[in-house]
Amino acid sequence: MKLLLIYPKWTKLPGQTTFNLPPHGPVVFAAALPKYVNVEFIDENVEDIDFQVDCDLVAISMMLSTQVKRGWEIADKFRSERGKKVIFGGISTMLHAENTVNHADSVFLGEAEDRIEQVLEDFKNGELKKVYNFMLQHPPIESVGPARRDLYKRHLYNHKGVQMVDLFHASRGCRFSCYPCAVAYLGGRGFRSRPIEKSIEELEAIDNNRLFIVDNSLAQNDEWEKQLFKEMIPLKKKWISHTIEDKPEILDLAAQAGAWYVYQAVYDTSDYIKERVKRYHDYGIGVEGTILLGLDNQTEDDIKHLIDFLLEIDLDLAEFTVMTPFPHTKGYDDYLRQGRIFDFDWNHYNAGQVVFQPKNMSADRLQYLYDYAWKTFYKDETQEAKMFRLFCNVALREMNEGTYRPRNRELANKSFGKEVIRSI
Repeated sequence: MKLLLIYPKWTKLPGQTTFNLPPHGPVVFAAALPKYVNVEFIDENVEDIDFQVDCDLVAISMMLSTQVKRGWEIADKFRSERGKKVIFGGISTMLHAENTVNHADSVFLGEAEDRIEQVLEDFKNGELKKVYNFMLQHPPIESVGPARRDLYKRHLYNHKGVQMVDLFHASRGCRFSCYPCAVAYLGGRGFRSRPIEKSIEELEAIDNNRLFIVDNSLAQNDEWEKQLFKEMIPLKKKWISHTIEDKPEILDLAAQAGAWYVYQAVYDTSDYIKERVKRYHDYGIGVEGTILLGLDNQTEDDIKHLIDFLLEIDLDLAEFTVMTPFPHTKGYDDYLRQGRIFDFDWNHYNAGQVVFQPKNMSADRLQYLYDYAWKTFYKDETQEAKMFRLFCNVALREMNEGTYRPRNRELANKSFGKEVIRSI
């Protein structure tokens, strides 16, 4: 059986960095397929879809709400013009299942391990169901195998001579339930860690020294986190992740294990946030602040004060988003009930476009403050220059360890200039 696996394109925000990371969801799904399935993978963000390609079944994997309308278009074309069966899966399929089912022969909801083979058997027997809902029946976490990174066309994931990070996950689910987040709906409130030996085995096999650990948060279980980092130290990988537990022993182990920089939510101007950023830096770990604008407890003055605060606490990078009420989140339920959502065009649900009525200002004013935040934070040094500074930091660490790949440095020098390197 030949399966065409497609990851639809989406439109990047103005000013957003132009590189594309190799997507993780599709190759994790591909790892769950039985061996008799021959997979061809197309990431439409880096290559065009050949709608005449020979295949038995089309699978469309969607992560972002801004992909769903394009995913529907792709499915409609394969179904109407080629008569192909199309099955959808992925995060945004679960968030938008009610509409996606109208463009699909089948919709798969949940995690694929130990489940997808039965779906394919149904397809072969002409008994494909319209919906397969496994969202409340998580497979054993031990069944999660190494992602099918062999499906990537590696040359398409380089930016100015630098190979993009590979994505990896060591756990699923999240014990937290943050207001704007859909993880509790998608993966459950229980933290499910993969066996550490399996995680390490997969990490060892990744032919890339730089990784993005995409777990929702690494600060879920202290003992698991410490053991994972201890086992990672000999690998000499350099990695990015979401939050790490703010404890000296864990931060020290994270640094030894190769923590490059972390995404840290900055939700107020407290000394706690200021000190937390400093502690990361004390262990040689960079910080990209993630800042959510437009919450009901924020006024215009609060947002401006927050932006001033960010300039004081020595963040390496900042990423600003506007509150976006994604389906199946508490924010969506609240705003829908209050009649505050005025835009249901999913292409606009990109965390950079206001689609609801804020509590303490107009929608236009929040949009202005979002643009103001980006311009103000990066007024003295561009986002690209700050990102390259982080790259130089990790490159120097790699050179000291003998793990650096010189080809990247030479190409990067030509693209960015030597003055940034000299300033490190």
